[in-house]
Amino acid sequence: MDSKHIRSYFPILNQEVNGHPLVYLDSAATSQKPVQVIETIENYYREYNSNVHRGVHTLGTRATDAYEGAREKVRKFISASSIEEIIFTRGTTTALNTVAQSYAMENVKEGDEIVITPMEHHSNIIPWQQVAKKTGATLKYLPLQADGTIALADVENTITPATKVVSITYVSNVLGVINPIKEIAAIAHKNGAVLVVDAAQGAPHVKIDVQDLDCDFLGFSGHKMCGPTGIGVLYGKKHLLENMEPIEFGGEMIDFVGLYESTWKELPWKFEAGTPIIAGAIGLGAAIDFLEEIGLENITEHEHKLAAYALEKLSSINGLTIYGPQNANNRAGVITFNIEDVHPHDVATVLDAEGIAVRAGHHCAQPLMKWLNVSATARASFYLYNSEEDVDKLVEGIGKTKEYFSDVF
Repeated sequence: MDSKHIRSYFPILNQEVNGHPLVYLDSAATSQKPVQVIETIENYYREYNSNVHRGVHTLGTRATDAYEGAREKVRKFISASSIEEIIFTRGTTTALNTVAQSYAMENVKEGDEIVITPMEHHSNIIPWQQVAKKTGATLKYLPLQADGTIALADVENTITPATKVVSITYVSNVLGVINPIKEIAAIAHKNGAVLVVDAAQGAPHVKIDVQDLDCDFLGFSGHKMCGPTGIGVLYGKKHLLENMEPIEFGGEMIDFVGLYESTWKELPWKFEAGTPIIAGAIGLGAAIDFLEEIGLENITEHEHKLAAYALEKLSSINGLTIYGPQNANNRAGVITFNIEDVHPHDVATVLDAEGIAVRAGHHCAQPLMKWLNVSATARASFYLYNSEEDVDKLVEGIGKTKEYFSDVF
């Protein structure tokens, strides 16, 4: 995969920051957008901006066709069996909250169990805390191995017949761990539980087939996979979604409204209240076209190579601690680290002065920070437009960071 050629599609990367060529290593927070996506969104607003589904005029028909066409692209992208299983949301957070509020609140009761892991993003912790508090269910955590991975034996021991929901990230946004979703789904189902997957960090980087994984629900965000912000997807098995009630009401999800009773549209529209995120969905469809032209398998292989190269280079730096598996085949393109005696925010500040964008903080994963026994970390995350040259610049920037703080102290 020619990352330099791919980089040419991303206008924002062709700039200098603080007098240096931009090295963008924060794609786990949000990816950059290729010109194909930018132009698709611009074209919608310039050429056929209109509301969808209701209008019979030409612009409304074009907008509806593009919006529903994007839904079909999503269906193919994750290999869902029907467009009825594809619900557009504001992002992964909304998708997970919808499952928690609509499914779990009706199907979890006192004495039941909800199982998650300490590596989860806050968006996949707090909704389940709320369900547990309101239903009287018990919230349980899968133990992690020393390198942050999950052992299937621990999954077998933690999930019981009392477990009703298992919710887990596909790829950790801190450790880069790729979790064994298919195997966990089988264990969950054996015990009568449903499996919810946070694929915010998975969908941009690995090929997803929801039927092969046999997950019951899965959510992801457009902005981490070259699409616009404010758009995401909730996938759910049709028979589960059909028995769930919407949690937002009005607008597009309405079928009939009476003075005292109302009815909802069929799937998937009953979960899409109000004017939908039209431009966002169309932009997400363009992002999927872009990624599929390159090939998710190629992206995965490219990131594994970058991760291996980065692990090799960074491991040679004295005083630098890397978190997560040391085998690049067990992780996505995320390298989280700390430099001895230097706060991660200071690391990110010095790197920014060199034109290198990394993330610093707790990464919306405070329970995992506690498990790692740190308050914060620095994180470099790679994507299809990054190269080994970017890793070399990161290594050089870390060297300058160490020199700067050795002089200061």
